[in-house]
Amino acid sequence: MISKLPKWIEYGAFVLAFVAGCINAIGLLGFEHQAVSHVSGTATLFGTSMLTNSFGDILHLAGVLFSFFVGAGLSGFLLHGTRLKLGRHYDTALAIESLLILASFYLLSEGSIYGHYTASLACGMQNALATTYSGAIVRTTHLTGIFTDLGIMFGAIMRGEVFDKRKAILFGLIIAGFISGGTSGAYMFTQLQFQALLIPAIICLMLAILYRLHYKKTA
Repeated sequence: MISKLPKWIEYGAFVLAFVAGCINAIGLLGFEHQAVSHVSGTATLFGTSMLTNSFGDILHLAGVLFSFFVGAGLSGFLLHGTRLKLGRHYDTALAIESLLILASFYLLSEGSIYGHYTASLACGMQNALATTYSGAIVRTTHLTGIFTDLGIMFGAIMRGEVFDKRKAILFGLIIAGFISGGTSGAYMFTQLQFQALLIPAIICLMLAILYRLHYKKTA
């Protein structure tokens, strides 16, 4: 599946992973220290909160989980098929993600926990966007699957199988993007607080514009 994707996918995956790492770092450093780009840790907290936290905390964590699910559903509605194809609504999904991040900036700046929901919704949209065109190979909002796939690849090499260099490069770029996004998000949060969310919002909007321009040029 990776070999069938255009070469520029590597760059797009890096940028999207950077955006997710940035958003997640800001969420973790902000009030409530809430992760929003993935659901594994939040699901664990949701389970433990049944015994240790108040009903309000349980409801909040459920809201973050549900928001990620709804975001993925929105991408599933907008994007048809599992092959990357110009003309599909990737620009629409990215523009909506940008608006959701802007909404998170406003809500979190006002001290509202609803900003966690819009941020999680945005990440759900982004992760589903990448998944739909890669056949569930590329995930840009968390690294669990990426590290798992890399481990499988190196295990296969030990059995004498051919090393898929392009897939390894793609996974390496996603890891680098997510980690550098986390570093950048943490630094920007110390300087700008929740205004740091404006950076990933602008990046998503620029990606949407570039995709639209590229589609019109090749149409």
